[in-house]
Amino acid sequence: MTASVKPASSLHHKLTGTWGRKAVIGIPLAFLLVFFLLPFLIVFKISLSEMDNVVFKDLVLWADGALQLNVKLGNYIFIAQDDLYFQAYLSSLKFAAVTTGLCLLIAYPFAYFMARSPADKRPALLMLVMLPFWTSFLLRVYAWKMLLADNGVFNNFAIWAGLMSEPLKMMNTPFSLVLGMVYTYLPFMILPLYANLVKMDLALLEAAQDLGATPWQAFWRITVPLSRSGIIAGAMLVFIPCVGEFVIPELLGGPQTQMIGRVLWDEFFSNNDWPMAATVAVVMVLLIIVPLALFNKYQADGAAGGRA
Repeated sequence: MTASVKPASSLHHKLTGTWGRKAVIGIPLAFLLVFFLLPFLIVFKISLSEMDNVVFKDLVLWADGALQLNVKLGNYIFIAQDDLYFQAYLSSLKFAAVTTGLCLLIAYPFAYFMARSPADKRPALLMLVMLPFWTSFLLRVYAWKMLLADNGVFNNFAIWAGLMSEPLKMMNTPFSLVLGMVYTYLPFMILPLYANLVKMDLALLEAAQDLGATPWQAFWRITVPLSRSGIIAGAMLVFIPCVGEFVIPELLGGPQTQMIGRVLWDEFFSNNDWPMAATVAVVMVLLIIVPLALFNKYQADGAAGGRA
C-alpha cells in the first residue's frame, strides 16, 4: 500500500512544481506582453502610418487581389536629419547621466550609514527615505518652484541675511532642473544600494584589516565591488525615467533645458502629429533598451562567474 502511494505523491509534487515554475515565469511575462510589448507595437505601427485627419491608414491593404504594404519611414529619416530632435535626445541623456551620477554620490554614503546603523534604527531610517512618496509628486515639484523663484524662500532669506543684494536666478535653469530630478529620484538610488550593503558579510572587512588594509583600501577593494549590482540597479532606476521626464523639465527647467519629454508633448498636443510623436517615442524606448540590455548582460555574466 505504501509503495503505491509514494509514486502518486511524487508525481503530484512534480506536477505542482512544474506548474509553479511556469506561473512564476509566465505571470510577469504575460504582464510585460500586455502592458509593454502590445502598447509599444501599437505606437510603432502609428509611427509607420499615414494620418488621414483623425484616422491612421492601415499598413497592409488587400485590393484587387494584390497585397500592399504601406510603410512610412519618412519620420525616422526626418528625426535623423533634424538637429532639434538630436539635441533633445542628447540633452535628455546628458541630464539623466548627471542626475544619476549626483544621486549615486549622495545615496551611497547615506545607504552605507543605514546599512551599518543598529538593526533597530534601520526601519526608522527606511521610513525617512520613503516619506516623500507619501506626498504627491506634483506638489513636491511645485514646492521647489516656490523655493527657487526669484522672490522665493531662498532668495528672500539670502537678501534678508545680507548674503546678496539682488535675487539669484535659479528657476528655469539647468541647476533647477537637475536639483528637482536629484531630489525626486534619490530614493530610487538609496533603496537598491541599502538592500545590497545590508547583506554584506562584515567578516570580509575584518579579514582585510587583519591583512594590513586601511579602511579606505578595504572600502574600495571590498565594499564597492560587492555593491556593484546595487549601484547598477539604482543607476538604471534613476537613469531610465530621467530620460523621458516631462513634469520636472516643464515646471523647473526652461527653454535651454529642452528634453525629449517636452518634444513628445509638443508633437502630440501642439502639432497634433501623432505619427511623428510615436516615432520620437519609439526612438526614445530604443535608447532606453540599450542600457537595460547592458545591465542584463552584466547580471548574466555575474551569475555565470558566480557559478564557475
